[in-house]
Amino acid sequence: MKTINLIKKMMLALPIALLVSCHDDLDQDPKINPNNFTENDVFSNADEAKSALAKLYASLALTGQKGPSGEPDITSIDEGTSQYSRMLFNLNELTTDNAVVSWGDPGLPDLHAMNWGAGNIFTTAMYYRLAQEVSFCNSFINNAESLSENSEVGFYIAEARFLRAFAYYNLIDLYANIPIVTEVSTSLPTQNSREEVFNFVESELLDVQDQLKESGANEYGRVDRVAAWALLSKLYLNAETWVNENRYTDAITYAQKTINSSYAINTTDANGNGSAYDELFLADNNSNGAQNEFIFVLNFDGNNSRTYGGTSFLVHAAIGGSMTASDYGVNGGWEGLRTTKTLVSKFDYAVNETDEDGNPTSWNDHRALFYTDGQNLEINTIANTFSDGYAVVKFTNIDSEGNSGNDKAGNFVDTDLPLIRLADIYLVYAEAVIRGGSGGDVQTATNYINELRERSFGNTNGNISSSDVNLDFILNERARELYWEGQRRTDLIRFKKYTSANYLWPFKGGVQNGTSVSDYRNVFPLPSDIIAINSNLTQNPGY
Repeated sequence: MKTINLIKKMMLALPIALLVSCHDDLDQDPKINPNNFTENDVFSNADEAKSALAKLYASLALTGQKGPSGEPDITSIDEGTSQYSRMLFNLNELTTDNAVVSWGDPGLPDLHAMNWGAGNIFTTAMYYRLAQEVSFCNSFINNAESLSENSEVGFYIAEARFLRAFAYYNLIDLYANIPIVTEVSTSLPTQNSREEVFNFVESELLDVQDQLKESGANEYGRVDRVAAWALLSKLYLNAETWVNENRYTDAITYAQKTINSSYAINTTDANGNGSAYDELFLADNNSNGAQNEFIFVLNFDGNNSRTYGGTSFLVHAAIGGSMTASDYGVNGGWEGLRTTKTLVSKFDYAVNETDEDGNPTSWNDHRALFYTDGQNLEINTIANTFSDGYAVVKFTNIDSEGNSGNDKAGNFVDTDLPLIRLADIYLVYAEAVIRGGSGGDVQTATNYINELRERSFGNTNGNISSSDVNLDFILNERARELYWEGQRRTDLIRFKKYTSANYLWPFKGGVQNGTSVSDYRNVFPLPSDIIAINSNLTQNPGY
């Protein structure tokens, strides 16, 4: 079974105090559902505490207490839509040059048009999803401390603190000034500054790094101390943007610690197609060699951990037009997601393989995983028009042997989703060096980049020299390596290109050729209902 082996059938109903108030639908007790454990049962021993730890991981991968739907953790939004990584895609990819979607769900078209408001259901749902993760972690940490004399439980608590820090890392990025809550409480919290939240995340990660298991010593799907180092490097890389502090030297330090760990770039071309890049996104990426690159990953299994978010969303939603769904291991396409010519243009393509309009149909860089047959490079219409924009086939439900995933009906996908992988940290190192951090050097950064490019080209034809490595190159390389992995908006903001007129893409700002938008859109609004409930909170400027 691919899923974390600590996930039990009986998911826990821990008492929840969100960043704003209690959610009654999560305050369950045995009288409501006799199959649920009480807290006394859950924390009676270390084995049961390990089961509780599973919910902390599962709340990022799944959406409720029952399969893909039926008992949601968060109400007032479609359950599959509210899944964490699907929401991350909506906010960090769909609002950029990396993606458009043809669906017209209320609030969804506003994301790519960069015209969302404080009542947007998607920005609101992400806030609640992350707040829920904080609440789960707080409850776990508080209750597990009674068993802390057990060394394994000590590791569990450190993992819970990492997951809470990860949730706050997302909250800093997306919403800026939010409350820090570390205890289960029903009282209305006060607001903290972005700098205070940044300092909290930093202190938590620094404190737990030595309390987590050694590099590679934990079971697949659970974090070790390298995850803390990697997240610290990403935190420091964004420090100048988020809190006006130059922390690039620290970013280099923790990126190098991560790179020197037991994790390694996948170079196993398990399906023999000339590149080891696509293995990262196949149905057996937990075992085909790709797992050695995954520092923090969400686990999915078509039979045992089902959701309409996660990679099931990334595979199904990207299929339409003349595409054959079975080629990607699923039973049908949702005809939604495509990409823009701005992303496509970043890849090196074979000049002798273009269509009659001169548009590329084949690439030297094997990271360019696009479907072009019947698809237009230009986007003239987004809504209800799947054929405008190339389709992305980066994620599939096919394994290295060409077999489809475990769910024989083809509804749900096995492919795991990396949230942090080593290639990202290679590029963190390179960017921090170019931005002036000390302790690294440009030649080492170039070597790291070439390692990624050799994997994607299948040879050294795409290699670069140190003179090629500048900030524009690194931003484009991050696009080529990490597209659709939930990074793009954060990157564009750090490079001051997200809202400005000096970098445009199709339908940025709701205009076909793109236009600038106001800088306040660098952060999302706090949900309007939260502001109405909690007078301690001040809305982000512009909303």
